[in-house]
Amino acid sequence: MRKTARNTLAATGALIIAMGSLSFTPNLASAAGASAIEEGKKIAFHRKKGNCLACHKIAGGSLEGNIGPALVNMKARYPDKAKLRVQIFDATVSNPNTIMPPFGKHKIISKSELDKVVEFIHSL
Repeated sequence: MRKTARNTLAATGALIIAMGSLSFTPNLASAAGASAIEEGKKIAFHRKKGNCLACHKIAGGSLEGNIGPALVNMKARYPDKAKLRVQIFDATVSNPNTIMPPFGKHKIISKSELDKVVEFIHSL
């Protein structure tokens, strides 16, 4: 009986130590995600790259357009990030009469830049 109690106590102590060390470990995935969002914002706001502000109202932007919808509550509008990516890559897939440029299809931005813009827009 004593060995069982001692083993349980030792296991509990090891678990507490392990859990405590996990809480102090920096979350590298979150840092990488935040970096991609910031880079995506720069591309989206860049007048010669994404230029999203020419048509959309975006928090933090200046000289915003009103041709397209305001980019707010995007996680609710696009729960599936892949659908948002398709929309930005080539909006004519869902609306052949759209005036939104097909950023990926026409290689206005690279695939890497597109992924970062998607991260930023999805974070709004």
